[in-house]
Amino acid sequence: MTRRRRAKRAAPARRSKPARARQPKAAPAIAVSVREIDSLRDELRRQNRPVPRWNADPEDVQRSVARLVLALVEFLRKLMERQAIRRMEARTMTKKEVDDVGQALMRLEDTVREIAKRFNLRPEELNLDLGPIGRLT
Repeated sequence: MTRRRRAKRAAPARRSKPARARQPKAAPAIAVSVREIDSLRDELRRQNRPVPRWNADPEDVQRSVARLVLALVEFLRKLMERQAIRRMEARTMTKKEVDDVGQALMRLEDTVREIAKRFNLRPEELNLDLGPIGRLT
């Protein structure tokens, strides 16, 4: 073996730096000051929107939960109704399926109205205000 080869063998192998495990970048924290919250509250008042608050009165809690659940059920009912109409227009349903879906949706609507009456809720109260996004339906 030549000297050159020996020198190469004798040289210590270079170690590469250990690869760092990639960590997902965290979303930047958003600091909100008291002034910003007060400013938002004032803006809501200027728009004549009441500041949303939860009332801890036990009687009101049941009504609030019923309102939320019924609003979601009403939203889903309207969604299913639109889907049924699209399917009818595309002629992908038999006449019997159309009748069955129609009956089921009417019964669901009646049930929502009956439960709403039990909690003294008007139909327009079943539409949730989602703030800047607007109304649910």
